[in-house]
Amino acid sequence: MSTVSTKADDIAGILEDEIVGGAIPPGTVLRQETLSERFEVSRTPVREALRRLAALGLVSFEPNRGVRVRSISADELHEAFLVRAELEALATEVATPKMTPDDLAEMDRIERRFGELTLELRDQARSGAPRDAALFVEWMQANYAFHDVIYRVAELPLVERIAKGARRTFIGDRAWRARAELDELYAKNDLQHRAIREAISAGSAQAARTLAREHVLSSNRLIEVVLETLGAAGREPGWGR
Repeated sequence: MSTVSTKADDIAGILEDEIVGGAIPPGTVLRQETLSERFEVSRTPVREALRRLAALGLVSFEPNRGVRVRSISADELHEAFLVRAELEALATEVATPKMTPDDLAEMDRIERRFGELTLELRDQARSGAPRDAALFVEWMQANYAFHDVIYRVAELPLVERIAKGARRTFIGDRAWRARAELDELYAKNDLQHRAIREAISAGSAQAARTLAREHVLSSNRLIEVVLETLGAAGREPGWGR
């Protein structure tokens, strides 16, 4: 792999996490010169990184305007959760009998860190402090890492690719003001991860599948409530289109 391609991968990965986590809000224009300065690279890997983000549906190229972070519609968000629920449930069921003690230990390590980050986010939300985008991105990465162990062990590359594409949905600042609802989401995510891990450890593939599916769908239901609570005044331009 060339140096340019490697740099493009790194840049695209960082920007993807920031977009999905809301650190870069929908509607933001990403300028090549600014990104080149930030990452201390030429514009070539930046252009390639932006093309990769466009292929993922996270940004769009607009004539004479540059590259803009796109807003996801309510229907797209709901559909993405439905796809994730079914595919993550399938991957979890397939992975359960394949799990080794090392795999379970890795899940435990990730879950401990996820639990720590969850507590930090809940404390921050309760205190009314300004949103810490970097903390949220780290929490999101830990969340993904937990499920990535399952995908790796399941060895279902097509399922993994589609599921990971579906999870590239984001709520960003649209939901941050609904602190009570988010506190519930954080707490529930942590408890559900532990339940999934225990079912996998017990070798109960069907129970793990059911828990994984409910895990995704419950997040969807709660986020829908959050967005309804915010109302039209709390939506980003383009939301719901």
